[in-house]
Amino acid sequence: MTKVNSFFRKKNFHTQEKSKHHLNKTLGAFDLTMLGVGAVVGGGIFILPGEVASVIAGPGIIISFIIAGIACCLAALCYSEFASKLPVAGSAYTYSYHVFGEGIAWILGWSLILEYGLAVAAIASGWSSYMKSLLAGFNLHIPTVISSAYDPKAGTYFDLLAFLVIMVIGILLSFGIRESTRVNNIMVLVKIAVVVLFIIVGAFYVKPDNWTPFLPFGVQGVITGASTVFFAYIGFDAVSSAAEEVKNPQKNMPIGIISSLAVCTFLYILLSAVLTGVVPYTDLVGVSAPVAFALQAINQNWIAGLLSVGAIVGMTTVVLVMSYGGTRLLFAMGRDGLLPKSFSKIGKNDTPVRNTMIFATVMGLIASVVPMADLAQLINIGTLFAFAMVSIGIFFLRRNPELNQKGFKTPFYPVVPALSFLLCVYLMLNLSKTTWIAFGIWFVLGLIVYTFYGRKHSALRLK
Repeated sequence: MTKVNSFFRKKNFHTQEKSKHHLNKTLGAFDLTMLGVGAVVGGGIFILPGEVASVIAGPGIIISFIIAGIACCLAALCYSEFASKLPVAGSAYTYSYHVFGEGIAWILGWSLILEYGLAVAAIASGWSSYMKSLLAGFNLHIPTVISSAYDPKAGTYFDLLAFLVIMVIGILLSFGIRESTRVNNIMVLVKIAVVVLFIIVGAFYVKPDNWTPFLPFGVQGVITGASTVFFAYIGFDAVSSAAEEVKNPQKNMPIGIISSLAVCTFLYILLSAVLTGVVPYTDLVGVSAPVAFALQAINQNWIAGLLSVGAIVGMTTVVLVMSYGGTRLLFAMGRDGLLPKSFSKIGKNDTPVRNTMIFATVMGLIASVVPMADLAQLINIGTLFAFAMVSIGIFFLRRNPELNQKGFKTPFYPVVPALSFLLCVYLMLNLSKTTWIAFGIWFVLGLIVYTFYGRKHSALRLK
């Protein structure tokens, strides 16, 4: 087989089904919805609204969340079709292997490693900040040298808390997905309750004058804001990584993906409207915990304290679900031979324990030394690229008679997948030049790894 042909060699579903390495089917629609909400409602809802409103979109952040939400909803419909027809681990990577071929699948898998890995690291960094604030309220302080990411000028070299939370989550995931989802479901209900409490209490203190001017940074500010707040939506695709462990995936996968995203979009829009209505957007410049800041501004300090706990719980679930998605991606790529086979080995709890702990250790080290600000936009571009490829992939999936007869179908075909693709590409083009350069470097590095390892060890090549 020539190098060009190997780049486009495809899997078929029956070959996938005969694989020796499979994960147990234990999850239902409710578990999937909680996984989705757990991944999406986290650092984004507690941090991003203030940052984006203050210097990018103003009160128009409400529209930014709507635009980003529409892009995600369109992509979610496309993901739902793939997930119901190809209920195997690996998310967009596995889908691409069936419709585009091995090389494109590798590129997407490589991009998703960037998304899941850096999301875990970035959220763990935010988790550390909230935890330090909570501990400070009890007069407990972390030594400066191990209190934050590498910054010699500030005297910080290692973020111990960020490292520890990722390692603890890795250990929890090693016990099995059934046990992990039980913990996740409880934490998700807690953080939704805290967010709803803020919306209800804050609604009584909204001053419509704070929404004027509504677009202080113009329409471009709203569009740039949509590209930025997209970070708040990443994670729903981690639900599709669970497909191989889902009971009745044809029915439950679309329910889990679409319902979790609908809940999250609704909460984001309401929270951003209340936040900018309670506090003028100009007062949010440089505020790292805007929701707590708004509550303190209206003398609701007890709720602000509760919110800090909710933020910590919320970000913990994001770390858990994104770590889960990352480990299942590594499992799928290891099973296919594009990464070392050790990544696909199953432990005693029907869990890829080895790859889970490797993932946790590497991402824990990244979170402990790299500042969060340097991670966020790279996550956005990797996610948008994956969404765009899944959207365009629907056109190829519909031409496959082996898969086109069963499962959920994206409505209003071909309009929905086409709009999803175009919107994702448009949002990508609004990201910074630096982000594109960094993504380009990651892309080239991925091609090198594929050329010298993945292509030669591919399970399809060895058959």
